[in-house]
Amino acid sequence: MPEPIRIFVRVVDGLNYRIGRFAMYLLYPLAAILLASTASRIFLGLPINWALEMSQFILSAYYLLGGAYTFQLGQHVRMDLLYDRLSARNRAITDAFTILFVIFYLAVLFGGGLSSTNYAIVYGQKNYSAWSPPLWPIKVVMTAAIFMMLLQCVSALFKDIAIARGKPLA
Repeated sequence: MPEPIRIFVRVVDGLNYRIGRFAMYLLYPLAAILLASTASRIFLGLPINWALEMSQFILSAYYLLGGAYTFQLGQHVRMDLLYDRLSARNRAITDAFTILFVIFYLAVLFGGGLSSTNYAIVYGQKNYSAWSPPLWPIKVVMTAAIFMMLLQCVSALFKDIAIARGKPLA
């Protein structure tokens, strides 16, 4: 593979690795918010009206930011009725073909995410709740995570093509 592709794969893999490792630590503030909400409700009789939405935002960021990292490590769910019986080269060919559908899906999803994020920023979109937080921060995170997943899929495509050609990248 040409050197620019090797560099692209290294950069995307490294960046998604770091983002995924960061995302793992989002469980701590999530747990703290849920614990504070529960303690406030039980001991003080005062519900925290922002806790549910904030925990949903953090969980969404955790899930989406960790997606590319999970995909990179090959820890995602895979339907492998016949897949495990294939040779490494045939698995790479199969993956290279099927990842094209995922790339198309993510490109469409990314376009929608950009549109939705732009709308939230321009019009100051807020959630319909008592807390009424602005939605642009979580939409920015979601769109960025979708973009990183798209880049990780392109990286995987390059790796699969290299394996299918008999010259793995790493």
